[in-house]
Amino acid sequence: MTQFLQTCLDAASLGSIFALSALGIGLLFGILRLANVAHGEFISTAAYSLIVPFTSVAAASELFIGKWHWAAVIPTVCAIVVVLALATERFVFRPLRSASAPVLMMASFTVSYILQNTVLMVYGSQARGVNLWYGLTQQIQWQGLRIPLIQIVTIAVTAVLMVSLSLFLKYSRFGIEVRAAAEDFRMARYLGVKANRVIGIAFAISGVLAAAVALLYLPQSGTINYAWGSPLALYGFVAVVVGGMGSLPGAVLGGFSIGIAITMLQVYLPPELKPFRDAFAFGLVIVILVVRPNGLFPVKHVMKRV
Repeated sequence: MTQFLQTCLDAASLGSIFALSALGIGLLFGILRLANVAHGEFISTAAYSLIVPFTSVAAASELFIGKWHWAAVIPTVCAIVVVLALATERFVFRPLRSASAPVLMMASFTVSYILQNTVLMVYGSQARGVNLWYGLTQQIQWQGLRIPLIQIVTIAVTAVLMVSLSLFLKYSRFGIEVRAAAEDFRMARYLGVKANRVIGIAFAISGVLAAAVALLYLPQSGTINYAWGSPLALYGFVAVVVGGMGSLPGAVLGGFSIGIAITMLQVYLPPELKPFRDAFAFGLVIVILVVRPNGLFPVKHVMKRV
């Protein structure tokens, strides 16, 4: 029983990371029908902004922003990623807003490629060890459970962010505009909703969520490389598809489902099959999509917004 509870805690922590990643991806898809491949690079940028740029072969990294007080680190990293997200929206996606979905996807791949190679030039290709918030890696012993503080923080922060985003979308003027744009972008524009403002808000929120993923996951992984955020974005995409393209509650549920599946498979698969854990996890995804091709929470209308 203790092992099962320990596994559930680990699954909730990992699922929280995937849920935040899926939210950032699903929010943009809900409005623009844009599958933002560069979201993984937003996460990587947030992580790399914490350390001093250098390309030497040394594996250890010197903290820069990361050595500040957490009350300064969090808004600074969020601001960096939000500026990056808004810049890509303004100079890449806005001129292509009326283009087809394949063109937008190719533009997203291009942004991802440029950002990855920028990190390679500035920081090098070697994985870097980052000792961020060492105190959060300490464990609490309770009823036989080993509970790392970072897992408690991850679950709590994820809950706060999801509730805050839900309240923002439901009660604020800008949030209502975002929901209206996600429902029918053309009609929302006819009713006076400004497209640039709504899309800018969506990109800014996506940037904040990417920064949150980086700050919560980096203390657990301890290392980063130029493609560090790509697997997190991949699981986020899978979560969006499983939950239902364009459904934010579905993206959250999909993220937790993927996290639970991966954790359970890692624990309960026979040792000789554990290297194939991800293959089993994606096999379960295929089964879900065969049963429900539109995801767990399909939206009524999935069409081009702009």
